[in-house]
Amino acid sequence: MNNSRLVKISKYLSKHLRHQPDRLGIKLALGGWISVDELLNACAEHSFPISRSELDQVVAQNDKQRFSFDSTGTLIRANQGHSVEIDLQLEPAIPPNVLYHGTGHGAVQLIIQNGLSKMSRHHVHLSKDIETAQKVGARHGKPVVLAIDAAAMYKAGYTFYCSDNGVWLVDCVPPEYLRQI
Repeated sequence: MNNSRLVKISKYLSKHLRHQPDRLGIKLALGGWISVDELLNACAEHSFPISRSELDQVVAQNDKQRFSFDSTGTLIRANQGHSVEIDLQLEPAIPPNVLYHGTGHGAVQLIIQNGLSKMSRHHVHLSKDIETAQKVGARHGKPVVLAIDAAAMYKAGYTFYCSDNGVWLVDCVPPEYLRQI
C-alpha cells in the first residue's frame, strides 16, 4: 500500500474511532473497542472500503501508533485522543520525572499563563521525549516544547495514565509545573 493510502486510512479511522463513530453507525464498547469486522463493514457501507490487510498495515506502521488490536486481533481501538465520551480503562501510572508537550509558538504565552487544559479531549497529551513533542508542536506552526515537572505533579496528587502507544495523559497541567525549553 502506498503512503498516501496509509495516511488517508489513518485519518479516516482517527475521525471515526476518536470523534464521530456515530457517523459510521458504530458504537464503541467499553475501552473504546469495536469489532474489526463491524468496523470494516461500516467503512465499506459508507463508501470507504478498507481491507483487513490494509487495516493491519495501518495499525503496525502508523508513526504515532494511534490504533491497537486487542490480544485476539478481533477488536480495534484508537489509543487516545477521543473527543467522544469513552472510558479507555487505563490504569493510573507513575510518570517519568519530566514529560514534554509540544505546541505552536502562538499558543505559548496563553499556556504559560493558564497551564494546559484538555480542551475538547479527555486528557492533555504529553510525550516522554523532546523529539516527539517537537513533532507535535510542528503541526501547530513554529514548534515550542514545554517541560512538565511530572514528578512534582504526581507528588501533589495528579493522576497520570500511559496509553498503549506511550502517550502520557493527565487532566491538566497548572502553569507552576511548566517551563519553556
